[in-house]
Amino acid sequence: MKRRNFLNTLLGLIAGTVVSKKSYALDRRQWKMVTSWPKNFPGLGVGAENLANLITKLSNNRITVRVFGANEIVPPLEVFDFVSQGGAELGHSGAYYWKGKSPACQFFSSVPFGLTPQEMNAWLYYDDGIRLWEKLYSRFNLIPRPAGNTGVQMGGWFNKEINSINDLRGLKMRIPGLGGEVLAKAGGIPVTLPGAEIFTALQTGAIDATEWVGPYNDRAFGLYKVAKYYYYPGWHEPGPSIECIINKDAYQSLPEDLKVIVDTACKAVNIDMLADYTAKNNIALNFLKSTNIEIKKFPDDVLKTLREISDSILSDISSHDEITKEIYLSFTEFRDNINSWTEISNKSYLNIR
Repeated sequence: MKRRNFLNTLLGLIAGTVVSKKSYALDRRQWKMVTSWPKNFPGLGVGAENLANLITKLSNNRITVRVFGANEIVPPLEVFDFVSQGGAELGHSGAYYWKGKSPACQFFSSVPFGLTPQEMNAWLYYDDGIRLWEKLYSRFNLIPRPAGNTGVQMGGWFNKEINSINDLRGLKMRIPGLGGEVLAKAGGIPVTLPGAEIFTALQTGAIDATEWVGPYNDRAFGLYKVAKYYYYPGWHEPGPSIECIINKDAYQSLPEDLKVIVDTACKAVNIDMLADYTAKNNIALNFLKSTNIEIKKFPDDVLKTLREISDSILSDISSHDEITKEIYLSFTEFRDNINSWTEISNKSYLNIR
């Protein structure tokens, strides 16, 4: 009797294991990721590929992700809607492109005179950042995750010198998000263009100036061939976060272990991209110094005026609705509070290095 019971139990365990393995094998998903970047573009496009590969490998192919570059399925500025509506499960882009959906989106990409990459990650992961981001995007059937950071950017490419704030008046410049709003208040004309269109627009005179990212990506686009002056610092994007947006229905259909894998892959790629840009910007900057361009710093009085305009704009948009106000208060409070530590740690060290 004992032997029979033992054999029945053993057979039951074996059968359960077989069923479990069969269910595991059948529990596979094929996901699409649409991006706002050219396929395999250095840094941004490669970051999307890295994220797709990591999700696929960590899940042991239970989720296989195929990446589509800008315009392969949808234009770069339609990624948000496409993922929201379920056309693809994943998107890789920048949140400031969606300010038409809500001005609050811009806080999760980059704010002029805002947070550094290190501070941005601190706000997102260990303060209210991701919670508020999820709250904002839930109305669009999306789950957001940080999935990259380019580090502090350059101020942009110009074909004339910027000696005073008056030199920005009438200037047609490719600059999205809050940076574009600041330029407009300063008398300039902001233009939103996807990356792939920047070179031609600057070459033909459709725009007078452009910002893109930094030496690594700007060299890849050949912007040094069509502009003479390269300005710093990137006041408009001091720590721009790149986002992975996940269709909420697709995410919620995942078992818990796969949710953790998607979240962990996003965090890993977020850290990896910043390291990649830090290393490659240095190499590209040395190359650009060997060309005929002039690398110049914005005058202090220009930066001071832009900062004042930025603070005014942020205050104005905080009254747009309750969620924007909540995000604004969280972001600015964190920025003001973190200053005391940043001043005596990173800033003081860099001043003496």
